[in-house]
Amino acid sequence: MTTASLPEGARGRWHSPIGLPRGHRSPVLSETEQWAIRELGLRNLRRLRYHDPNALQWAIISRLIQPLLDVNTSFHTRPTMRMTRAMNDAVAVVMLRCADVGRAYWDWTDQEWLDLLGHSHKAFREQVPDWAEGAVRPFLCGHAYHLGGFAGFHQLGRFDRLTLAFRIFGRQLVEKEIGRVRAVLTGWGYQYGKEHDKGVPSVMSQLFLLNRSPHSSDLTTSFFDRVRREDLLTDDGTRVLFAVQRATAELGFCEAPILRSTSERVGDAGVPPVWAEWVERWAATTTLTHRHRLNTRAALLKAGRWITSEQPGAADPAAWTRQTCAAWIAAVDRMKVGEYVVRASGFQDRVGQPLQARSKAGLLRAMRVFFRDIQEWEWLPRRFDPLRALALPGTINALIGPSPRVIADDVWAKLLWAGLNLQTDDVPCGKAGLIYPVELVRAVTLTWLFAGQRSNEIARLRLGCIRWQHDGAPVAGNATQVLARDAVCLLDVPAHKTGTAFTKPVDPLLGQAINDWEALRPSQPKRTDRRTGEQVDFLFSYRARAISSGYINSSIIPMLCRKAGIPPIDIRGSITSHRARSTIASQLYNAKEPMTLFELQAWLGHRSPQSTQHYAKITPNALSKAYSEAGYFERNVRTIEVLVDRDAVASGTAAAGEPWQHYDLGHGYCTYTFFEQCQHRMACARCDFYTPKNSTKAQLLEAKSNLQKMAVSIPLTEDEQAAVTDGQTAIDQLLAKLVDTPTPAGSTPREIEASGTAQLLPIVDVRQSCGRSRISPGFGI
Repeated sequence: MTTASLPEGARGRWHSPIGLPRGHRSPVLSETEQWAIRELGLRNLRRLRYHDPNALQWAIISRLIQPLLDVNTSFHTRPTMRMTRAMNDAVAVVMLRCADVGRAYWDWTDQEWLDLLGHSHKAFREQVPDWAEGAVRPFLCGHAYHLGGFAGFHQLGRFDRLTLAFRIFGRQLVEKEIGRVRAVLTGWGYQYGKEHDKGVPSVMSQLFLLNRSPHSSDLTTSFFDRVRREDLLTDDGTRVLFAVQRATAELGFCEAPILRSTSERVGDAGVPPVWAEWVERWAATTTLTHRHRLNTRAALLKAGRWITSEQPGAADPAAWTRQTCAAWIAAVDRMKVGEYVVRASGFQDRVGQPLQARSKAGLLRAMRVFFRDIQEWEWLPRRFDPLRALALPGTINALIGPSPRVIADDVWAKLLWAGLNLQTDDVPCGKAGLIYPVELVRAVTLTWLFAGQRSNEIARLRLGCIRWQHDGAPVAGNATQVLARDAVCLLDVPAHKTGTAFTKPVDPLLGQAINDWEALRPSQPKRTDRRTGEQVDFLFSYRARAISSGYINSSIIPMLCRKAGIPPIDIRGSITSHRARSTIASQLYNAKEPMTLFELQAWLGHRSPQSTQHYAKITPNALSKAYSEAGYFERNVRTIEVLVDRDAVASGTAAAGEPWQHYDLGHGYCTYTFFEQCQHRMACARCDFYTPKNSTKAQLLEAKSNLQKMAVSIPLTEDEQAAVTDGQTAIDQLLAKLVDTPTPAGSTPREIEASGTAQLLPIVDVRQSCGRSRISPGFGI
């Protein structure tokens, strides 16, 4: 009998009622025993009613046949003809195999039993004679369990382990022990559909068989650890094992299991042993938060794989120099997604792409923290300054910065509609039905849509985090006791990334949804808040587990996008949980009665207003309105009326140099074709191109019937803008600047003044709209 499959201390908990004969226990079958088995033949071995104990053949094999008959007698099964025939056939199969191999069954190894039982029902049919029906296999498993110590039932494929446990331990006892665990799980919110009806009993029966005890009180922590370590359950069973151990721990029989994240399960495959020892020693000593510790550990193990590939001489941190640091920085700068990792699950579509700047910064920061700590702890002599040797290059740092990605107003409105109109059919389902109750999903959804909190903070909200006030006084109960428009809903946010716990006002719709969930929430065990170390009741806890911080990204947002009919990716990237925080903050900052920066800082829970400034983005609509009111285009471009002499153009005199364009200056006309380039256009110097309106020439021009009036936009210089908007002082400054500037006719204002033709003229004000002039008095030369 092999004992390799027996758990620790199994002999002290439960004993098989079947024992091997105390007489001759030789594992080798004699020639006489082999002759007796063959002489009895198939008919006598299969139909034990022909069994004559006084017959010579039966007497010879009594030491082999009697334990098998005792096992058949110990089975808890109905004594029907079919069951009796199957049990006798199982005895015949074992006896014939003993004759074939020449050894007694108690000397068979686990592999030999497994070969007989088969990895599947099809494989079993290939191992046994045709006369052995499928009903024989479960009884053979019972013989292997009692007489061979076989417990590798996880290798048998699809197999009814619960029925086997019934036959070995008794149906009443097994159901009683399973019921104790199921009662705890039901109280936590587990719903037993088809999968769970079979899952928990099947896993527990397999645990009873592995533990060789039908008592849940014998399921110790070391036994659960062994089951995980040796992978003794089927793939379906591993999903249920966590819940079973939690319930067993609640009964006081073992310790609760530790839920390990993906970062915790990252192995050190491909990492030099020396480097791995240093990393684990650092991880066991550092005081970083749990999440940062795991992320840094994963980055250091990735560096260890790079060491194996590129720098085998740097496996010991004591061998690192500034040159090694420079090589690591260069490798990170050129690193691609999927390099130096154990598996690339979750980002296969990005394998081969360059790492993002933030990922590069994280790898360098991890190495910087590692060497800084082990040097400060005096584990290594200080050979270089990690802060300088492993500093983030400026080219990478320039690509990193706060960049809240606000969701467009129309998309956000559709998400709000989807969240407010959530129905049962919209909630994600599993094989056994709803994964979470509708009330929990609705409460999480509205918290994401209205609270403006990080996903980690939402997952860590405490039971009773909603408080109501009416006229400044607390209200007992919930919002149904006061009018929603008169109630003030307050949300208590736990300690978070940038500060301690605080309270903020939220929409009453959110408070009502949370109150509805609290009324239906089943009793849950307290869990440790990893950030604060407290034992707390998490609000969004179900089946003894709090929702993960990634639940919003993986389930809530895809659900809302499907209901709203919008893609989960917009022009700014994927719609993520943190983008809601940016969107809500921006809308509060741009509201009709906006929050001030400091009010928004308090509402978001930021430690400093600098962080809030990254979220308080001005919306495009508000920016467009402000830009329009600023009048940038109107300030820099003015419109002036121009008269076009169509006769001059048609007759060809314009080509000969006759004026055909007459710019209306208010006090006269300018016939200079390139008027917009004239530096004296705002202070006409009365050059040869100027025609006063009170002259005969001007009167003849206005009397023409073929004139076409047009509007021309003239860009203004800074001095001209000042002359228009700032008054006489700016006008005088403009005139002084232009006194020696040639006019289109060639002479300067100073020369015109010297000729004695100077006179006071108004300055044209081209601030008018198209088709009408406004004249401001000023000086002209």
